[in-house]
Amino acid sequence: MSKSPFLNSIRQNIRMRGYSMRTEKTYLYWIRDYIRFHRLQHPKDLTGEHVVAFLSYLANRRDVAVNTQRTALNALAFLYNQFLNQPLGDLGFTYAKRQRRLPIVLTMQEVQLILDNLSGRDKIIFSILYGSGLRITECLRLRVKDIDFQHGGITVHDGKGGKDRQTILSPSLTAPIQQLIESAISLQQEDNKQGIGPSLPHMLGKKYPNAFRQPAWMFIFPSSGVCKHPVTEKTCRHHLHDSVPRKALQKAVQACGLNRKKISCHTFRHSFATQLLQNGRDIRTVQELLGHTDVATTQIYTHVIGQHFAGTSSPLDNLTL
Repeated sequence: MSKSPFLNSIRQNIRMRGYSMRTEKTYLYWIRDYIRFHRLQHPKDLTGEHVVAFLSYLANRRDVAVNTQRTALNALAFLYNQFLNQPLGDLGFTYAKRQRRLPIVLTMQEVQLILDNLSGRDKIIFSILYGSGLRITECLRLRVKDIDFQHGGITVHDGKGGKDRQTILSPSLTAPIQQLIESAISLQQEDNKQGIGPSLPHMLGKKYPNAFRQPAWMFIFPSSGVCKHPVTEKTCRHHLHDSVPRKALQKAVQACGLNRKKISCHTFRHSFATQLLQNGRDIRTVQELLGHTDVATTQIYTHVIGQHFAGTSSPLDNLTL
C-alpha cells in the first residue's frame, strides 16, 4: 500500500469500479509520475495544460512510444473525469507520429524447433500461444472451467479491453492439458486442507466463500508458492508469473540458433494469425479469434504474408536471370 492517502483513495476507487489489478498498478504509476513531474502539486489544482505539458515531456524528453502516451493519458483521464470529477475536455493534444511496424512471425519449422527445445509445462504454454492465438497473460490465467474439450475451444475471460472471447483448442493438446488439470486439482486439494485456494476474480470469494474449493476455479498453470491477495489479503495461490515462460523461451531460442530474430511470447500469437491467413481463413474469422475490435488491426497480418498486394508479381519475374 502507498503511504499517500490520496493515492490510496484512488486505489479504492479503482477497485470499486472492478478494474483489473494490472490496470490499477498502471494507473497509479502514471498518476504518481504526473504528480512528481509537477513538483508534488495536488492534481485538483492543475489543469488540462498541465496534463498536456506532462504528455509532451513523455514524448520529447523520455521518448516513450505512442501506446505509452495513450496509457498515461488514460490514467490521467480517469483521475480527472472519474475520480476528481473535473473533466479535462478537449486537450488539443496530438500524439507523436506512430510508425507502422510489421510484426515478427515464425515459420512452422521455426515454431517446431522452439517447441522441440521446450518440455513439460513450458512446451504446453507455447503450444497454446501458437495453436490458439492467446496472449501470455491470457494463457497463464486460464482456469479449469475455461477449457472445452468436447467442442475444442478455449474461453478467454477479461482479455485486453476487458473483453471475453472464444478461440480454438488443438485436439493434440487434449491429453497434455488434461494431465496438467489433474495435477492442478491435486494441488488445490492439498491447499484446501489448509484453507487455501486459487485467487479469485474481483469479490467472487466474498460472494461465494467456498468457491476456492471448486475445481472449476483452479488455475491450469498455478504458481509454485502461495501469496497474499492484494485486495482481500487472504493467503491464496495465484497463477504462474509470466517471467517463468519468458525465461524458458529465451533458453529455447538460444539453443536452436534463432536468436537473430527478436522472438517474444507475443511472436507466437502473431504466427498463429499469419498461419491461419496463409491456410485460407478469412480475415473476419481471424479477427474474432484474436479478439480485435477493429479489423484494421488484423489487417496488418496480410502485409506480413503479402496478401495485401493481391497477388501482384514483381517485374523481375519477367526477366531471365
